[in-house]
Amino acid sequence: MNQTPTFARVQVGDALPALTLAPVDRTTLALFAGASNDHNAIHIDIDFARKAGMPDVFAHGMLSMAWLGRLLTLWVDQRQLRQFGVRFVGITQLGHAITCTGKVVEKFEADGETRIKVELQTANQYGEPRIVGDAVIALQ
Repeated sequence: MNQTPTFARVQVGDALPALTLAPVDRTTLALFAGASNDHNAIHIDIDFARKAGMPDVFAHGMLSMAWLGRLLTLWVDQRQLRQFGVRFVGITQLGHAITCTGKVVEKFEADGETRIKVELQTANQYGEPRIVGDAVIALQ
């Protein structure tokens, strides 16, 4: 789907262009902590993470949700988003190379608009889902 998505062109089963990110590193976590004002030590302090029983720090869940948001807004204008929700199903560890994907699962009308529902997922380089979710998008 290289063209601007429209309700007529988009079909159930269509995939959004995947978004693959560089492996998660400590710099990414520090930058996200600053940008989001989420300085939870489990994400930035290895000693704290180990005391909590983790082998190392790991990515903020909201960082992965932000990546899914980027997947969506690379495809459509953010003003077209009507709903966006996720469920965290796994931890994104340092070194994980995350790929964000989406698939159209429904076309419908609501509130005078033509809309689609998209299932979303982040997965690491081993294909293990880290986040699953969905979004509703208004399309002309």
